[in-house]
Amino acid sequence: MKKLLIIVLCSLSTAIFAQDDLMKMLDNETKNQTEYVSATFKSTRLINGQTIETVGKNQLNFWISHRFGALNTGFIENFFGLDEARIRLGLEYGISSQLTVGIGRSSQEKMYDFYAKYKLLRQSNTMPVTMTLYGSNAISTVATGSVLESGTVMKYNDNLERMTYTGQVLIARKFSERISLQLMPTFLHFNKSETSDTPNNMIALGVGGRVKLTKRLSITGEYYYADFNRPASSNYYNSLAVGFDIETGGHVFQLHFTNSRGMIERQFIAQTTKQWSDGGIFYGFNIARSFSLNKKAKELHK
Repeated sequence: MKKLLIIVLCSLSTAIFAQDDLMKMLDNETKNQTEYVSATFKSTRLINGQTIETVGKNQLNFWISHRFGALNTGFIENFFGLDEARIRLGLEYGISSQLTVGIGRSSQEKMYDFYAKYKLLRQSNTMPVTMTLYGSNAISTVATGSVLESGTVMKYNDNLERMTYTGQVLIARKFSERISLQLMPTFLHFNKSETSDTPNNMIALGVGGRVKLTKRLSITGEYYYADFNRPASSNYYNSLAVGFDIETGGHVFQLHFTNSRGMIERQFIAQTTKQWSDGGIFYGFNIARSFSLNKKAKELHK
């Protein structure tokens, strides 16, 4: 009996030590595994500008963006801006989970924009932020001699003068399930500047964020400081926008107020003509609808 008891005790101690070693191995493996953060933002657009989010592979997003007139245009004359409208229609497609390409058409200046986004870094337990690179090209198709929102008459000699290029580094961090913040260093190049004292190149810095209120409702905001090299005589102002994101299944519905009427970088970063302080506020919304073009996923649901 003594020998049997000794054998049992030795077996138990060996099993306990082995279990401890196994748990340590599992803990080490878990620590070495990369755990990625998801859903920093609910869509690829924050309000006017882009977020670090890209479209999933073989996913197609259809965007409808709408801006009414300014609230300070009066009730009788313009029904607080509801009599006017600007619209942008856009499509964006996920070539991969990291690379998104898109195209859009805005009624303001009859602009076409083309862009690409590439997610370079992704926030995880080993990486503090997500970084996405964004580049776009926009071209105005209005007749030469047309008047801009600022009142400037633009005369173009060729189509190259109609183009504007944008480059951004989008850097974001999801601090918790409710709070996400993003920085947007921006570079703009105009092939033709608006006036003789307006530079062809512009630098801006944007900051934005989201606070999640409920499972499907979030409050968002963004601000672009673009006065680094803007002339003092300019009639343009920095862009500020606040809004709400409402998620409804395959839709993301965004309601917002902003002093920018344009819906592409050239317009809302460099050509904002209104101020919040004097009631130059535009009410608008974005609607995004996602479609899956993945044949395998469709076959599984048949």
